[in-house]
Amino acid sequence: MLKLFEVTGFKNFHEKITLDFSDVRDYRFNEHCVKDGLLKNIIIYGKNASGKSNLSLALYDIAIHLADKEYSNNRYENYLNTTYVGGEAEFRYMFQFGESIVEYIYRKSTVKKLTYEKLMFNGKVLLVRDYTNAMEDDLSGIQELAPTLNFSFHKEGSIVKYAITNAAIPKEHHLNSMMHFVSSMRWSKALDKDRVDSTDFDVIHDLFASDINKLNNFRNMLTLAGLKDSLHVVQDPDGVKRLYSSPEYHPSGRLPFFQTASNGTYSLFALYVSFFLYARAKAPPLVIIDEFDAFYHFELAETIVKLLSEQPNTQVVLTSHNTNLLTNKIMRPDCYFILTPEKLTSFANATSRELREGHNLEKLYMSGEFSG
Repeated sequence: MLKLFEVTGFKNFHEKITLDFSDVRDYRFNEHCVKDGLLKNIIIYGKNASGKSNLSLALYDIAIHLADKEYSNNRYENYLNTTYVGGEAEFRYMFQFGESIVEYIYRKSTVKKLTYEKLMFNGKVLLVRDYTNAMEDDLSGIQELAPTLNFSFHKEGSIVKYAITNAAIPKEHHLNSMMHFVSSMRWSKALDKDRVDSTDFDVIHDLFASDINKLNNFRNMLTLAGLKDSLHVVQDPDGVKRLYSSPEYHPSGRLPFFQTASNGTYSLFALYVSFFLYARAKAPPLVIIDEFDAFYHFELAETIVKLLSEQPNTQVVLTSHNTNLLTNKIMRPDCYFILTPEKLTSFANATSRELREGHNLEKLYMSGEFSG
């Protein structure tokens, strides 16, 4: 699990922004929001232009150069903060696997240009690579762990990635756990329709056709959204299986689902495919969804939070403006955060008041109780 994340000099973050998943309070309610002493589910609030989307991108940045995850160029334009004197963006990730800690620090000048990397395991430095000053390099730790690896073959890209993917490191070593975590983490944005269009619809249709339970699960999600039509897979004359809806009010009794679905329905479908369809087989260790409820009625947004929270091995980071979710019935004060360009603060740390289960967090938030 992710224990700590820090970013400085990225986009609008002139100051260091810290998200500490280990800052857990002793609340005796909604204990499902905590696992292994770390926050498992959080929602981040903030005014427009406070940096919520930027923070979600910063969290996902590691997956781009370590796992070659696809990314949209326009999201990572203006990569550096123009007023930060460091001239680079710095990221720090601390992972907790059982009793072990893997810490990874790196700097970039662009989304794909690394300038510095440092990897530590349980406090021991495994490697340091300064791409601007080779005199600062120290690979002794990783060479001790993988003595047969020849680093002279490393030409470009992350040396951390090169070391972990090419060294004969024991499979159970937590450096491999870190790489699995990074390669499996997921990012999405509710307003991003491309993430639906890029889905392999033929595969999804085949899954729905062959497994009625999967189709019924998605039908149930649509019911939660208030859509009172049924779904079925039909093999068209061209031999391709396609998903159709059958709204009661439509004369033909059948509509092609992906051609007629609203933005909200598209968003719900993308969420289902990304985080529920394959959840049992390969649940992502970290899910980041920016503006996750942009198209949802507040009741559906609450249901989605609960569904995501039920994923036993997944940390969930959401951004939202929906204050209806600010209730101890769903989560707890140490799981709600306020973001400003200067800092990220949990509700529990944003007030001197002792927050209890009976407090109305939404009312306190709207009244300015949490200064951020």
